[in-house]
This record gives sequence, structure tokens and C-alpha cells, in this order.
Amino acid sequence: MIGLKKIFIAIMTIFITSSCSCNDTHTRDKTTMNQDIESNNSKLDTITFGAGCFWCVEAVFQQLKGVISVSSGYSGGKIANPTYHEVCSGLTGHAEVCQIVYNPDIISFPELLEAFWSSHDPTTLNRQGADKGTQYRSVIFYHNPEQKRLAEEYKEKLNKEKAFENPVLTEISEFKIFYKAEDYHQNYYNDNSSAPYCSMVIAPKLEKFRKVFKDKLKL
Repeated sequence: MIGLKKIFIAIMTIFITSSCSCNDTHTRDKTTMNQDIESNNSKLDTITFGAGCFWCVEAVFQQLKGVISVSSGYSGGKIANPTYHEVCSGLTGHAEVCQIVYNPDIISFPELLEAFWSSHDPTTLNRQGADKGTQYRSVIFYHNPEQKRLAEEYKEKLNKEKAFENPVLTEISEFKIFYKAEDYHQNYYNDNSSAPYCSMVIAPKLEKFRKVFKDKLKL
């Protein structure tokens, strides 16, 4: 594992003041979508991360070797089949998340945790940059007891070693259900790289992320 201090000093320069806009006019049929993308292939596993705007999270984890798929969506809320507009209200309790299917023979869960905590600021409550609200909270929705154990141990280690100036506030909760976001949110950065949010926020973040995790990137 790369030294914790080295990673977080290098990566904390990623964060800049920008906002993931919720002013959209897209709608979606309110039907249950992709509750849990578990593969029939027993070698694959799934984890659900929330780390601010899911466009950023998706773009980051798509870079890593061993990551099979990344889907943007919503978890942790109190209503079924929420739309983007409803989640953006902050009233549903959902977080913007990415559900990640990965091959643990290629990338381990601790390595995914390393990427997760290195690619956002987990010390701010319900906020990433200019994005404010519970929907942008730092959260790990674990899918099995081993993921829970490793996430809690890693979080404790980060705080013990004071890897960040302030305590890590990441929520660690049991995964319940995942609602896949509207189609236009999927593969967002790759399909909209010239959009202002992509060029001003995601692109600089990816550039720094690639430098730190260059040995773990897909070709």
C-alpha cells in the first residue's frame, strides 16, 4: 500500500470550488432499477461508494484495472425509485453513489478504499466543494461483513495517523438497495468531456489521480 501521508498530500490539491448542477429537465420512469449488480461470475464482487457528485466518482473508478463496471445511482434513502430532481432536493435521504463491480483477483478491496479516500475530501460533512447537501455525503455502503471490517479498520487508521488535517467523517453503512440513475448520467465524463463541469472539475481531478495511481490504471 502506498504511504497514507504521501497519497493524501498529493491528492488533496484536487479539490476546487465547483458545483454539480441539479437544474436539469430530464425525467425517468419511476420503476425500480438495478437493486444490486452482483455478477453471476463468482470471481467478481460489488461495492457502493458515495463521494460527492457521482460524475466524478464514476470517472475516477473507470480508470482502475480490475474494475469491470461503474454505474451511477442513488442509495441510502427513504423513498423508492427516486429521480435525480428528487434526490437533489435533499429530502429523500439518498446519496449520489456509484456501484462498482470489480475483480478482486486484479484489484483488492483495500486498494479500492485507497482510491476512494484519496479522490475526495471525507472530512467535510455533507459537502464536496460547492456541492452541498446530504446527497453529496462521503459514504461506503458495504455488501458483506468483510468489506465492513476493512472499511472500518482503514477509517480508524486514517484518523489515528492523521492522514487528513481533520477527522474522516465517512459514513459506513450496510448496503440495502441501489437505484440506477437516468441514462444521461451514465458514462458522463466520457460522453461530455467538453462540458464546463467536466473540463473544470473532473479533468484536473483525473490528471492528479492518474499520477498517484499510475501503476493501477487501465491501459
